[in-house]
Amino acid sequence: MTGDTDSADAGLDSMLDILSNRYRRGVLVALLDHNPQDVDDPQVPNDVHLESGDLEQLMINTRHTHLPKLADAGFIEWDQETNTVLKGPQFEEIRPLLELMANHADELPDDWL
Repeated sequence: MTGDTDSADAGLDSMLDILSNRYRRGVLVALLDHNPQDVDDPQVPNDVHLESGDLEQLMINTRHTHLPKLADAGFIEWDQETNTVLKGPQFEEIRPLLELMANHADELPDDWL
């Protein structure tokens, strides 16, 4: 394999890792249409029923895991003071996968987002 192929595979692997979490998918797909996004109110799918402690845990995971991971990958820019996110410098790299998922949502499992 050439170095270019390894680099492309690493990029795809990184994108698929990012997209492996339902919450991160929700944040990125939401940014397709609405940039910036307020993350004070997490994107909780309609079919997920959270207890108050679960919502608190989601908020903790969001601030300490999901948003930093998205920001580190360059897919978002996160303003921690206003708790808003906007498309990051690498967002266009993941856009085709996001659009593919959004355009074929009816073919994906119900819990994809």
